[in-house]
Amino acid sequence: MKKISLISQFNQSIGFLFLTAVLLFSCKENIEKDHSKEELADKMELHLKMEVLDKWYPKAMDTVDGGFLSNFTYDFQPEEKQEKMIVTQSRHVWTNAKASKKYPDIAYFKEGAAHGFEFLKDKMWDDENGGFHWLVDKQGNPIGNSMKTAYGNAFGIFALAAYYDASKDESALELAKEAFYWLDTHAYDSINGGYYQHLTADGMPISRPSSTPSTSDLGYKDQNSSIHILEALTELYYVWPDPLLKDRLEEMLLLIRDQIVTEKGYLTLFLLPDWTPVSFVDSTEEVILAHHQLDHVSFGHDVETGFLMIEASETLGLENDQKTHEIAKKMIDHALENGWDESVGGFYDEGYYFNNGFRITHDTKNWWAQAEGMNALLLMAELYPDDPHHYFEKFLKLWEYTDAYLIDHENGDWYSGGLDKQPELKTVGKGNIWKSIYHHYRSLDHCISRLREMAESEDS
Repeated sequence: MKKISLISQFNQSIGFLFLTAVLLFSCKENIEKDHSKEELADKMELHLKMEVLDKWYPKAMDTVDGGFLSNFTYDFQPEEKQEKMIVTQSRHVWTNAKASKKYPDIAYFKEGAAHGFEFLKDKMWDDENGGFHWLVDKQGNPIGNSMKTAYGNAFGIFALAAYYDASKDESALELAKEAFYWLDTHAYDSINGGYYQHLTADGMPISRPSSTPSTSDLGYKDQNSSIHILEALTELYYVWPDPLLKDRLEEMLLLIRDQIVTEKGYLTLFLLPDWTPVSFVDSTEEVILAHHQLDHVSFGHDVETGFLMIEASETLGLENDQKTHEIAKKMIDHALENGWDESVGGFYDEGYYFNNGFRITHDTKNWWAQAEGMNALLLMAELYPDDPHHYFEKFLKLWEYTDAYLIDHENGDWYSGGLDKQPELKTVGKGNIWKSIYHHYRSLDHCISRLREMAESEDS
């Protein structure tokens, strides 16, 4: 396993601090009150560099056993227990690959992406059966349930494609192709379309009979694996425009847009193999709430999907794709109209259409939904600047909410949920197998770039 020199890390960190100091000097003292797009981009980039990237890297790189450490305390000390999930490991590889292109002079992003790729290839990939293991221990030995998932394999593909784009390492593209073919061979539903989520270790789909009600999601198809398969295939198609891949990408876009998104503009969370929605709306409120994991409105996924559909359409080169834009806008509008906190800003976690009307069922505000919300709102502000939803004003309010309630300005990174609703999260760990850096890295990166493009457009 390749070791990263501590001296090299120190020298690169000094260079990183110099860059951030230059950027800090360029920011105005009262930027909090000045919403000049260029100045706001500067502030967000300063946060991205100093309070996010600089906290995670290179510290998160496991130079002993490979890959990335998962578990960190609230003040960024590595926890004693460490396990490694395909989703987290892939997100770290993806982030380092993207950061290596954004900041090419900072060597440890390139090293980190290569370092993580080696772990995906040597430890996370199942050499016997193919596909990516779901969970391994710190040393890379499979642990827990041997079941594989389309969701996990999608993130493996996502990371490999981004790493190839950044490094041009042909072995990464070859493994990305192998992973795509494995997923397509084993998880693709040739009858109903789309992909099964759950698979045995050797790749047999696990399908749930419609007559078996349960609070478990085992055997259902679902929106979450579907949208991240869409995301992964988009990333792969960008570097490998293969005809079969194009067919699958377009199919996933249409399937999500036209079947999984409801008429009201939110995602059905779980579905039977034939894409019949799983719904408990005609049950008692007690039954509905007991099954809320399977059936609710998830505002974070809705705003994220709006962006992912537009990204997929553009990557496919679909011209004048008015329907995708309309549905994406409808989803983001629905989230604003039903799941937005008008008082301080932020998207709530869950709501439900009971027979007697809609109401919020979980008013907490997890970190990733706010990150995806900022990205989606600014995209809408650029596409529809005069819309009565006032997307740019909502974006500003969400950034101010994030700055006040989610960003830990003392210890770095983001709390896992807004402190206005969950103040106890202030001392909860910053990292675990479900919380790393990808959601807010992507949001900040996209918002910084979009703000600068919008400022340039206004000046020209």
